[in-house]
Amino acid sequence: MSGKQSSIAACWTALRAAGGPLRTAELDALWAQLAPVDARDILGQWRGFAFPTGHRLEKVLARSRWYGKRFVALDDVQPLLCVGENGELISDVEAGRGEASLWNVEFRGEVTATMVYDGMAVLDHFKSVDDRTLMGIMNGKPGLVLDGGKNFYFGLERV
Repeated sequence: MSGKQSSIAACWTALRAAGGPLRTAELDALWAQLAPVDARDILGQWRGFAFPTGHRLEKVLARSRWYGKRFVALDDVQPLLCVGENGELISDVEAGRGEASLWNVEFRGEVTATMVYDGMAVLDHFKSVDDRTLMGIMNGKPGLVLDGGKNFYFGLERV
């Protein structure tokens, strides 16, 4: 592992373990160090978690029993994969206003994999921490995604 990869891994581990609240500046600094990822390379099922910044979506996702995301194909994405009453995984199409698709989109000067929700002006951008881990930032219409001017930050781990 190179020095940069080792530094990224140490930072990721520390932020992942933090009880919060985290400052978004710390998460933005990590994001800037990560490599963009191609949409085709993230197909599969991913377990998600929210970074504890105090963003309102943390509570919304906890109430919905958010599990993660399933990228079946570029045009077939289940963005809100949740744990149902009997422990089964279900796609919450009501909360997500449909499902989503994957594209390569420019964000903060880099082209990276981006999930585009079908029914709302919301984009989730992804960068690679390593071959089994992604960092995500929710972006879109400020009234939908910002909380106190802050984006929502999350992670995904390949299942």
